[in-house]
Amino acid sequence: MKLGIVIYSGDPETVWNAFRLGNFALKEGDQVRVFLLAKGVECESLDSADFPIREQMQAFADGGGEILACGTCQRMRGQEGSELCPTSTMKDLYEMIRDCDRVLSF
Repeated sequence: MKLGIVIYSGDPETVWNAFRLGNFALKEGDQVRVFLLAKGVECESLDSADFPIREQMQAFADGGGEILACGTCQRMRGQEGSELCPTSTMKDLYEMIRDCDRVLSF
């Protein structure tokens, strides 16, 4: 299955669980893409001892998952893309939605 996950939350527990689900799906053999939108582009800064988000994100990338971040949302927050979260566009979000069998939002 091709799974798309849109993360727009700035809640650490929600973001952490979204990436946990993505990692589980990768281990089940699914193709998974994550698109960070709105407050979701802040997810790397939400990392904490209780919710090691960056660790989950790195495991996701290492497991073959793809992470894209909305460039407009990043610019609004004074952010730039990173190796883990490259800047992306609405076209990329549209293509993810179009091409995936299922799309979930967090």
